[in-house]
Amino acid sequence: MGQPSMKSTPAGKTTDDPDVELSSRRTGMSFQRTRMSAERTLMTVLRTSLSMISFGFTIYSFFGHLQGEGLLKRQHAPRNFGLALLTLGVAILIAGIGFHISFMRELRHERIALAEEGLIHAKTHFPVSYTLLTAVMLLLIGLTAIVSIVFDIGPFG
Repeated sequence: MGQPSMKSTPAGKTTDDPDVELSSRRTGMSFQRTRMSAERTLMTVLRTSLSMISFGFTIYSFFGHLQGEGLLKRQHAPRNFGLALLTLGVAILIAGIGFHISFMRELRHERIALAEEGLIHAKTHFPVSYTLLTAVMLLLIGLTAIVSIVFDIGPFG
């Protein structure tokens, strides 16, 4: 029995062997599935941090109003607890964004390396990650809320 050929196909060219062509296309599609999986993971991080940030701000606002009416005795308890949840939500978001960027950079490098070897076609580019853009916007909102609560300034103070 002969050994399978390990010869790579030049970038942008197709091969006459249908098995190699199908394998190349499947590998290319697996990169798209992996990219979509990374997007779903970032959406999960985004949802979790959004819950923490919104719940922290709600606690700060609600109990702050109760405190203003004299119903709460502890002066800084709602502020500190709300701020802790806000900070936790922002920290989770920063970690998720960092992981996503690192993972996508590694995935792109691997895809480029396989394309240069001619093992995949890689004719399309990865699209802009709207999930990442949304996560960055939520991060800015969360940081603004933290600054607003700590220094009692800005739109949330």
